[in-house]
Amino acid sequence: MADKFDPYRESLIIEEKTIWPDELADVPVEKRGNLARQLHADAASCGQLEYVRLHTGFCRQITVTREDVARLEARA
Repeated sequence: MADKFDPYRESLIIEEKTIWPDELADVPVEKRGNLARQLHADAASCGQLEYVRLHTGFCRQITVTREDVARLEARA
């Protein structure tokens, strides 16, 4: 279930995770790292954002969508 961007939880992020669904298998591996960095830098704009509670904070988990990729590629 997707969460809304939460500034409080953002201040407690200790880990980041990016999930690439099978439908985005066509995105080259060489581009994925850069796209993931951009997504985490602007987490408020992501379509599928989830905060996973950890013992000492939160993990920001972003599931990449086609819309996210299109938005980032349009910026370039």
